[in-house]
Amino acid sequence: MEPESFPRHSARTRAFTAGAPRLFTISPDGARVLFVRSASGTDPVGRLWAMDPVTGAEQLLADPAALHEGAEDLSPEEQARRERMREGNAGIVGYATDRDVTTAAFALSGGLYSADVSGAGAVRGFDLPGPVLDPRPSPDGAWIAYVAGRSLRVVAADGTRDRLLAEPAHERETCGLVDFVAAEELGRSRGFWWSPDSSTVLVERVDESPVQEWWIADPVHPDRPPRSHRYPAAGTANADVRLELVGLDGSVAAATWDRDRHPYLVDVAWQPGRNPLIVVMSRSQQDQAVLEIDPLTGAPRVVAEIHDDAWIDAAPGATRWSPQGQLMTLRADRDSDTYRLQADDGWLSPAGLQIRGVIDVDESGALVSTAPHPHVCALAEVGWDGSVAPVGPQDGWTIGRRAGGTTVLVSRRLDSVEVEHQVVAGGGTRTVPSLAERPQVTPVVQVLEAGDRALRTAVLFPHDHVPGSRRLPVLLAPYAGPHHQEVVASARAFGESQWLADQGFCVVVADGRGTPGRGPAFERAVHRDLAGPVLEDQISALDAVLARWPEDTDGDRVGIRGWSFGGYLAALAVLRRPERVHAAVAGAPVTEWRWYDTAYTERYLGHPDEDPSVYDGCGLLAEAARLRRPLLLMHGLTDDNVVVAHSLALSAALTVAGRPHEVLPLSGVTHMTPQPEVAENKLLIELDFLRRHLT
Repeated sequence: MEPESFPRHSARTRAFTAGAPRLFTISPDGARVLFVRSASGTDPVGRLWAMDPVTGAEQLLADPAALHEGAEDLSPEEQARRERMREGNAGIVGYATDRDVTTAAFALSGGLYSADVSGAGAVRGFDLPGPVLDPRPSPDGAWIAYVAGRSLRVVAADGTRDRLLAEPAHERETCGLVDFVAAEELGRSRGFWWSPDSSTVLVERVDESPVQEWWIADPVHPDRPPRSHRYPAAGTANADVRLELVGLDGSVAAATWDRDRHPYLVDVAWQPGRNPLIVVMSRSQQDQAVLEIDPLTGAPRVVAEIHDDAWIDAAPGATRWSPQGQLMTLRADRDSDTYRLQADDGWLSPAGLQIRGVIDVDESGALVSTAPHPHVCALAEVGWDGSVAPVGPQDGWTIGRRAGGTTVLVSRRLDSVEVEHQVVAGGGTRTVPSLAERPQVTPVVQVLEAGDRALRTAVLFPHDHVPGSRRLPVLLAPYAGPHHQEVVASARAFGESQWLADQGFCVVVADGRGTPGRGPAFERAVHRDLAGPVLEDQISALDAVLARWPEDTDGDRVGIRGWSFGGYLAALAVLRRPERVHAAVAGAPVTEWRWYDTAYTERYLGHPDEDPSVYDGCGLLAEAARLRRPLLLMHGLTDDNVVVAHSLALSAALTVAGRPHEVLPLSGVTHMTPQPEVAENKLLIELDFLRRHLT
């Protein structure tokens, strides 16, 4: 029997994530750690577990196989929610707990379940109207709020007294669901919040009536009607987002703020002993306000206002009260070119410590993720006195959680494909077993600082390559879009690149201007231009690699591949720099920025009515006649994020211009490609195309 290929192995194991523990929650006293893990490295069905952090003993709390028979039955709303969260697994893919982590609630195939965490681990199923979405217990554990039929409902923890809490005024409104813009672009995944005393729920109402209606169809199934999709493309109307304070006693108060000035709801924090805080932002994303909401009247009080001439980053979880009563925020300090924590009007974290995000906050300080180097992610505690203490490894890619003296660390390294899942508590360290399969390809990654801007660039050669023995075609494999990194200190991130290298390429992955880890100035260098700086930096990285390995790389055979923004960049490269880039695979590319969503596009390019030339300068359709290199377009026909019209319009423009190209439509595929067969064969088709044109 032939050994299994890397593409098939990767597809079958969900890129080697199946069987790995994830979605950790720590109880406030540090005595319990909850997580989700499937039964094997090829099983995508998540099960809920609890672990004693001192002894390492595990308890299976909920197994979907014992609770539900047959395949999952997901509502359109649940499918959309998972698409926004890039969730490709099954079973238990999320859960929420009460304050003390004694009860965990989750939805499974549209049904509501709760697991007793502190006792015998019994699981209760609820007979409720469904399908159920995003169930969340009240802090005291007495109630569970959930969304069903676009309404927010609440049920007692014993399954009684189920009732309506908030219902939509019309068919285009939802109660308790996050709006598209916040979920896709602002990092917010929830649409309702319990008060600390469990008496009130702060509910998001989303009216999509103003949003233009698009239609998503799969031509392979002409018997099925197209699906309506409200999509806020750049320059068009957004959904109307409001908040209501709904009491369990039937009281209702509308939270009021100037929604014309600040239409985006970025974040909500409701801490014990405090009124709720909301973070709202202008459509330009240059102005942000932190408001304290009166829980009885809904009246706002301005706590802070922030301005940036380019944009303000959404920072979920970073805005909250410190134990000393100071307002903590994460801001860009332009003077020191550092992302820093601020407490009221003073800086809390030091200049030069690049903070990626805030994870957990307690009496001792804030657990934050940092960038000691641009390609490194490390944890640190920033104390309320401004002190900084490292937490866990500082030279790889580490994420984690902390509460009650217990810390969870998930650590990766550039020199190993292993992933460590550890719980540190009571002076000891326990390993959380992972059932994920080990990749058969071990990447060998060299990281350069390329060009005058010291661009972090990963370079991979075939395992069997003998230096100086042959000149290999070069394959650029970037994402390179704002707020996302590909060059990270984790060998696991480069499995696909190493496999491609082993097929006879020198693979180059470069993070240029706009990507995080380098500070505000580096990220904001793409303001009003998502094309020029990004493409220029890829060419700079290519030049550095060719200069470093002149006997091993062939600058006359250069290809590029990418998905989403990376697909846009791939098509851009062969259109604008055909003398340097000789073939491209563009997956799900944005080809006309006026067709991409408001929050992302306008953040970087502004409103299209203000300066149309900015959009014209970044689009691809008008440049179709310039194509003289091989181009393969790949796109999911049911993509509701970068709709297939992007690729079809570019293909049409290329056809009108008489420019040969190839198009691969992916039936039934969204912006993700979770289907194992599609994920495998898409990669093989890419390889065939690149071999035909570069080798």
